[in-house]
Amino acid sequence: MLYKDAGMLNALIFDVDGTLADTEAAHREAFNHAFAEFGLDWHWDEPLYTELLNISGGKERIQHYWKKMQPDLRETEAMALQDAVNRLHEIKTAAYEGAVNEGAVCLRPGVLKLMDEALEQGLQLAIATTTSPVNIAALLRRAVGSDWRLNFAAMGDASTAPIKKPHPQVYLQMLAALNMQPGQCLAFEDSSNGLRSAVAAGLATLITPTAYTAHHDFAAAMRVVPDLSHVDLGQLRLWHAQAQHLPRLVAATH
Repeated sequence: MLYKDAGMLNALIFDVDGTLADTEAAHREAFNHAFAEFGLDWHWDEPLYTELLNISGGKERIQHYWKKMQPDLRETEAMALQDAVNRLHEIKTAAYEGAVNEGAVCLRPGVLKLMDEALEQGLQLAIATTTSPVNIAALLRRAVGSDWRLNFAAMGDASTAPIKKPHPQVYLQMLAALNMQPGQCLAFEDSSNGLRSAVAAGLATLITPTAYTAHHDFAAAMRVVPDLSHVDLGQLRLWHAQAQHLPRLVAATH
């Protein structure tokens, strides 16, 4: 049941990688595993991977790097390149899922507590991410349990939103799925691209940076906090209410 007050906080919308869990180290290792198995001599170290995170989406990241390494690729090779990228991403995804199942990744501090509090108080939860459904399931199945999907009223991911962040497509999809106005929701992100995506959809956004994103520009955020360990729903409601009466920067989506 929706509240009549379009400015009341009724839903929390979470990004996944970096926001729900600090996943990037495991992703980087999975990419390098895929490169080695595919016979490529590529190795993404932390500084390079930090730079590549400006490209949203794993397949897009691989394709961007491949074209950087081989700038003279002909158009006739485009299909072969896409096939190779798809296969690399399949290998990488399997490696990442295996790492998560072995306990290499866990939820960030305060995430599960806040989700439980929100559900207890009747708020809806949603996911808005550029990662694949397999990655989401691997993370949340281990962290929450086999029935993890029941906690989320809506989910948007790489399979449903092909236009990646910073475009607002995935957030607009979640607002439509929740049947809510932007002022009824709060987004959680860790990166500049994620923030730009959420703000372009009209959402107040709480940022919890990671070591990979701490240098990003978060001027348009509602708040920036180290993690959610000291954030409860009462605090979020206060910040959200304040944000509804303050102008927010609208970031470009291109």
